[in-house]
Amino acid sequence: MAEHGLRKWIITITVIMASLLELIDTTIVNVALPQIMGNLGATLEDAGWLVTGYAVANVIVLPMSGWLGDRFGRKNYFMASIILFTIASILCGNATGLYELVVFRILQGLAGGGLLSTAQAILIETWPREEVGMATALFGLGAVVGPTVGPTIGGYITDHFNWPWIFYVNIPVGALAAFLVSMFVKESPKYAKGQPIDWWGIVFLAIGVGSLQVVLEKGESEDWFATPYIAVLVVSTILAAVAFIWRELSTDHPVVNFKILRFRSFSVGILTSFALGFALYGSVFIFPVFCQNLLGFSAQQTGELLFPGGMATICMMPIVGTMLKRGVPAQLMSTIGFVLFFIFSWMLSDSTLESGTGNFFWPLIIRGIGMSLLFVPLTTLAIQDLHGKDIGQGAGLNNMMRQLGGSFGIAILTTLIHIKSGINRNILLENINPYNPAFTEKQQAFIQGFQSKGYSAFEAQQMANRAIEGSVVKQTMLVTYDNIYLLVGVFVLCCIPLVYLQKFKKNVAIPVDAH
Repeated sequence: MAEHGLRKWIITITVIMASLLELIDTTIVNVALPQIMGNLGATLEDAGWLVTGYAVANVIVLPMSGWLGDRFGRKNYFMASIILFTIASILCGNATGLYELVVFRILQGLAGGGLLSTAQAILIETWPREEVGMATALFGLGAVVGPTVGPTIGGYITDHFNWPWIFYVNIPVGALAAFLVSMFVKESPKYAKGQPIDWWGIVFLAIGVGSLQVVLEKGESEDWFATPYIAVLVVSTILAAVAFIWRELSTDHPVVNFKILRFRSFSVGILTSFALGFALYGSVFIFPVFCQNLLGFSAQQTGELLFPGGMATICMMPIVGTMLKRGVPAQLMSTIGFVLFFIFSWMLSDSTLESGTGNFFWPLIIRGIGMSLLFVPLTTLAIQDLHGKDIGQGAGLNNMMRQLGGSFGIAILTTLIHIKSGINRNILLENINPYNPAFTEKQQAFIQGFQSKGYSAFEAQQMANRAIEGSVVKQTMLVTYDNIYLLVGVFVLCCIPLVYLQKFKKNVAIPVDAH
């Protein structure tokens, strides 16, 4: 039943607040890892499980969240997820050892997986059907801005407080959200109450999606198939995925209802959501690494660079929602969004080692506008044909595909950076030879400069070689990152035809059941 007036806005703010908890915590820990490692005496590989454990637990629950909401009631499940997430945050902040912290992060991820899709389903049912585009736009504020501002918030807290505070900040927000949900959100029908539980489906889902997420998170750092446990997880992913699909199609009460894939807009829409996740999380991953490793920016400075683009997204989301309501075709806005994202990638592909904050301002603004034009229309197109209990199932699958798209994006881009850096280094090294006048001139300038500071000829020669090596490393990484930016841009352009495979409606609205 759609809500109106003040109650509608209180529910809207509440569910956005809860979804932000989950989305910000996806990336907030990343910048605090060095401090956590120092305090808990952990290696980088061990501390990486704080990110991996959360992501694995999160992506396992996402596709199940629709079924869990149907079984226990959407309001009950949503409120329980908020409370569990808040308790897990307290436990994370009080952890005294790394393994203890990893366990609590997994618990936090399990709770967080129930926040995102349930929040979206509640929001869709709260708003009148003719205003669903606006509801999706408001939900998109958290979905797009959360991963962007997470590193900013994490960097600020880490620089000015101790790392436990990145978890403690969730406590007042979680408590307020739980209270508002209990007071204002109405319970939905428990469609799956009393039905048999698809335990085999849950087991296959956990093994398949969990194994895949670990492979994507750890594959590059573990040298992929050279590490036995990665090879085993790949095999388990394939076997569990086949078993899961067979199980869900053959049982009368599946935990994930694949029958909603009969809607063409949804089946194509989850592919566009995958592409959106690839672009969103991939670009958020590349840019901070580029700024901090090559340009020497701090975590807080990098976060501040991303802030104007996030504000552009915030300002554009309601405008995009209004445009959808007034009949502007979602396909047209999505196409413009993809083109703007390509322009952002193309502009950054021309970066140099002298690039400063002024060089990134407009590209990031363009990215922010492009993301608002992508998230809202793509999400609206994907779920336009769903209604009733299918909304929860669709929201869960759609969000899972976006998360997996991000995981695939980061894994693929990390691997490509490794491969391309080797290729580009070999190309640059071809110019390091005594027959290249530019090289000999640079080398002699280094040697003379070091000798003028009192170093011997031998010492000056060695230092000049190290200086040239450092220059080669920087130039190699610069060319590599520029190549990757352009590659991401070309990828999003190739995704444009997908949106025209979905239903074309002048005014996209979602039929929501009266109950």
